[in-house]
Amino acid sequence: MIKANFITAEEAARFVKDGMTICPVGMTLVSASESVLKALEASFLETQHPAGLTLLHSCGQSDRKDGIQHFAHEGMVTRIIGSHWGLQPRWMEMIAGNKVEAYCLPQGQIAQLYRSMACGLPGKMSKVGLGTFVDPRLEGGKMNDRTKELEDIVEIMDYHGEEYMFYKQVPIDICLIRGTECDEMGNLTTDEEAMKLEVLAAVMAAKRFGGKVIAQVKRVVQTGTINPKNVTVPGVFIDGIVVCENPETDHRQTSSWYFDPSYSGQARVPQNAIEPLPMSVRKFIGRRAIEEVYPGCVVNLGTGIPNDVIGNISNEEGINDDIMITVESGIYGGVQAGGIDFGIGQNLYAMIGHHEQMDYYNGAGVDVTFMGFGELDGQGNINATKMGPRCTGCGGFIDITQNAKKVVFCGTFTASGCRFSFKDHKLTIENEGKIRKMVSEVAQYSFNGKISREKGQEVYIVTERAVFQLVPDGVMLIEIAPGIDLQTQVLDLMDFEPIISKDLKVMDEALFNEGPVGMRDLIMSKNTQAD
Repeated sequence: MIKANFITAEEAARFVKDGMTICPVGMTLVSASESVLKALEASFLETQHPAGLTLLHSCGQSDRKDGIQHFAHEGMVTRIIGSHWGLQPRWMEMIAGNKVEAYCLPQGQIAQLYRSMACGLPGKMSKVGLGTFVDPRLEGGKMNDRTKELEDIVEIMDYHGEEYMFYKQVPIDICLIRGTECDEMGNLTTDEEAMKLEVLAAVMAAKRFGGKVIAQVKRVVQTGTINPKNVTVPGVFIDGIVVCENPETDHRQTSSWYFDPSYSGQARVPQNAIEPLPMSVRKFIGRRAIEEVYPGCVVNLGTGIPNDVIGNISNEEGINDDIMITVESGIYGGVQAGGIDFGIGQNLYAMIGHHEQMDYYNGAGVDVTFMGFGELDGQGNINATKMGPRCTGCGGFIDITQNAKKVVFCGTFTASGCRFSFKDHKLTIENEGKIRKMVSEVAQYSFNGKISREKGQEVYIVTERAVFQLVPDGVMLIEIAPGIDLQTQVLDLMDFEPIISKDLKVMDEALFNEGPVGMRDLIMSKNTQAD
């Protein structure tokens, strides 16, 4: 009988040689193979090997301290190709300090690139990224001065008179995955993982180039006891399996807890067990933003304010069953966890692969997406990826916003130190932020307002004091909050002059309520489907 190759984490680390390309699969700390990642870090710190690696990853994979933060040592990695580093402070420092070659590509394009490589293609073509900082005519996804003079890993191609981005293949030497259990042949399941991710696609991509696959699991079961439909990766594709010795530390379902079956579909919690959020500026922005949904629409939530509050507000307002909330990780419905546990949820209705979710977002386009933002200029361009030296990267932002039917950007009007109170059904600014977000020109093109306006995309920017809409001629101010002075607290704090709607409205005072604000009645009064 075929037998799996069971090895220690230290033996797994010896698979990785200097100069190799390593591809770990995970999101936040979900599915992070901590035993192997720690062993690789320990090997480098002790012997200075493996060194000169290329680190390829689709999603951000850390909780600010673990995950691929274990690779963030000068000399261990020469080149990083990824999408998001917002929860990886050491990587952001290394990128800003020119200590590593750094390319940022859209998260979905990397995940789908694995599948393209797996089936023998030299890369993948897509319109995702055109007109953004990933476009080689702008920055080519190069995130620091050290990388600017290096070769492009994306290019522009013409196909039947239309422009496309072409994302070049990145041959994989080592693919690092995680599962719940495997049998004695190595057939691997992901039953207790909180996401499906793009595990098999990455494995097949590595195999296409003769690469090795290392898997970390919680436990081993007898061959023949796993339902074949539950096998995520057949054992014949796995070269080494590490059984985690300390699962509570190194095989956690996500950063905040070891295992909760309600996040992996084995249990459901009562809806009333999910506590409403207390009133805050984030909840206020989320309430106004969610007015843009309609019955039956499919919704995407980005990181930050959207993922942290929209699902909870929907649950509190009783509209969770009237709309379908999704996240780029591949989850449908339920109430989403936030912060360092982004991408998972309780009481889900469905869970598909990460790359398959991106097929939907890139192709049909989600009905409504809620995204955060850092800067807005008068052309409707958005920067959500690089603020000064702090380069968080795009994650799935570009994949999703370029093709969504409606985009709702959510964020505070200013940044750094802004503080508010919500009394007597009006907004009071107790302390103004030090950083302006409404700028003359964004520092990086994460979202191209001109392209969006030309194709008639419906776009809103929702802040605590003002709501803007993209219109053919630029950015229009359409609402302000009660209690706000238009001139001194909005227009004087903008580096560009917005178009002011002739029908400038005041936000609904019900948004200030402590309890539910009757959002369901508003939503259900709209047409069942968007025109």
